[in-house]
Amino acid sequence: MRRRRFLEVLALTPALGLGAKATAARRRIAQLGTGHAHAAGKFTALRALPDLFEVVGIAEPEESRRTSAARTPAYEGATWREEADLLADPTILAVAVETALEAVIPTALRALRAGKHLHLDKPGGVDHAAFALMRREAEQRNRVVQLGYMLRHNPGLILVREAVEAGWLGEITRLDAGMGKLADETLRQVLRSHPGHGMMELGCHLVDLIVTLLGAPTSIQASGEASRPDGLLDRQKAVFSYPRRTATLSCDHADPSARRWLTLEGTHGAIQVPALEGNAVNLDLLMPRGPYPRGVSTVRRPAVGRYEGEFRELARLIDGERTRWDAAHDIVVHAAARQAAGLA
Repeated sequence: MRRRRFLEVLALTPALGLGAKATAARRRIAQLGTGHAHAAGKFTALRALPDLFEVVGIAEPEESRRTSAARTPAYEGATWREEADLLADPTILAVAVETALEAVIPTALRALRAGKHLHLDKPGGVDHAAFALMRREAEQRNRVVQLGYMLRHNPGLILVREAVEAGWLGEITRLDAGMGKLADETLRQVLRSHPGHGMMELGCHLVDLIVTLLGAPTSIQASGEASRPDGLLDRQKAVFSYPRRTATLSCDHADPSARRWLTLEGTHGAIQVPALEGNAVNLDLLMPRGPYPRGVSTVRRPAVGRYEGEFRELARLIDGERTRWDAAHDIVVHAAARQAAGLA
C-alpha cells in the first residue's frame, strides 16, 4: 500500500470498527434518502458545518423522488451515489437516515451492519418491536444512534433541563406543552396516511421532551378530534400520568398561529417557554436559584440553527462522547409516542 493511502486509512480507523476516536478533523458522512420532511434541512445543516463533517454523497433509490430533490436548492452540487456504494465505503463514518417512514428501520439496520454510526430522523419508524431490536443491536455493535429530536439541543430547553435537574422548581407538579401548525392540503393528505397522524409525526418531539424531563409515565391516555370532514384527526391530545404529577401535550395541525410552548410548574416555582424553537425562557422562582433572582425574570440564551446543535453533538458522539439519550430512553420514547398517537 502506498504511504499516502496507508495514512488515510489509519486516520479513519473508527470506520473500520476498531473503536478508536476519530482523528480526522472532518468526519465523512453521507445521507440515505430524501423522503423525510426534514431531509433537505438536515443535508443543508450538515454542509454548513465543514469544520466537523465532509458530506460525501446522498442516495435516493426512488427515481422520481431523486429527480425532484436534485432540482431543489438544498441539494445543489450534491453527489448522488448508490446506497450500497456508500455503505461499502470504509472511510464513511456515519450516515443520516432521512428516508420515508416505512423504509427507516430496514435502512438503519443495513447501515448499522455496515459499521456506520447513525443520525436517525424521528420518530424512527412505526413498528415498535422492530425499532427496539434495531436500537439494541446498535448498542451491541457499539454504534451511535442519534434520534433527530431537535428540541434536545435548543438553548432555552437546555436551561429548562438544567433547572429541573438542579431542583430549582422543587417537585414538578404539572407540565403542559403543545406544538401546532396550519397544515395545507398536501400535508393533510400525507398525515391522513401517516399512522398516528400528526401526534406521531410532530408530537413525538414533545414526547421525547417529557420523557427527558420526567421519565417514563405510568399511563398515557390519547384522544383526537377532526376540525374538518376529511378524516384527519388534526387536533390530538395525550395525558401522561405520573405519581403526584400530570403532563399534557397537544398536537394541533389546524392552528393558524403555529404555537409551540412549554409550561412547567413545581412546588418552588414555574418555567414558561413561549416558543419552543426560540431562545427565551421565563422563570418564576420562589427563591434565588443559580445565577437567577427570586421572582420573575426572562433569560435569553444565544440562538443556534435548527439542526446545528444535534450535528455538533453527533460529531462528539462519533469521537466517543457518551449520550444521555441511550437505547433505553429512545425505546421508552418510541413506545410512548405510539400510545400518545393512539397506536398502542
